[in-house]
Amino acid sequence: MIPSNQRVTLDALQHLIEVVAKLRSPDGGCPWDLAQTRETLTPYVIEEAYEVVDAIRTGDHDAIAEELGDLLLQVVLQSQVASDEGQFDLSLVAQKISEKLIRRHPHVFADVTVENLDEIHRNWEQIKAAEKGQDFAETQRLTYQLKRYARSLPPLMAGMKISQKAAAAGFEWNTIDDVWAKFQEELAEFQHALAHESKAAQQAELGDVLFTLINLARWHDLDPSEAVQGTNQRFIQRLMQIEAVIDRPLADYSLEELEQFWQQAKANLAKERAAKDQ
Repeated sequence: MIPSNQRVTLDALQHLIEVVAKLRSPDGGCPWDLAQTRETLTPYVIEEAYEVVDAIRTGDHDAIAEELGDLLLQVVLQSQVASDEGQFDLSLVAQKISEKLIRRHPHVFADVTVENLDEIHRNWEQIKAAEKGQDFAETQRLTYQLKRYARSLPPLMAGMKISQKAAAAGFEWNTIDDVWAKFQEELAEFQHALAHESKAAQQAELGDVLFTLINLARWHDLDPSEAVQGTNQRFIQRLMQIEAVIDRPLADYSLEELEQFWQQAKANLAKERAAKDQ
């Protein structure tokens, strides 16, 4: 007998599966959904994941539920595309993750005893390596872990993780002054590349500057991803303030006029934040 709350959940999931199947049906489905492939849907997976994170930051439960729904849609839709192509379906996706969770938690689903979280993590990594047919010792090499971060995380987050792991392994500057000196060195190399070198060299030197900035953030216990996200939001908020008071398109104003609007918007938002903090 399935508990009533689980039945409600299963019914809701089944309804979503049926809705997506209808959208993908050649008989009366949506032309846009029918045109999608796994590759064309990939950007939406990333976008929806970020929107879930943004909703969690706001603490708005309704927004979190809505954005999780959008992310769940991507899982169901990707599975439906695969099913339409005769590859796999949502049941296999659910089955595989359930089996993986049971396999990687022998201290819960089997008779393995663990002493602490470190032992749980080590068991997880050993089981994961065995699943992939990899040598466990090889997976514990620093470069193996760093490649995983570079492959699976957004660039700023990957840079921070790589920086943290490398520092923990001893690949670290002695003082913060050394980090600043490295930043100045990389900045000079970037400026030189912009003036004298190829686009590829410029790109590489820009990456070096950004990676050094990430290290500076780490030394000061700052999160570069959060910092950029905050800057993006402040930029948009200031533009919103400007657009609320102008009566012509932004392009119709001079740079001097836009700077005045910008400074006024910046001051207004600072006052609003100060009032909230009181």
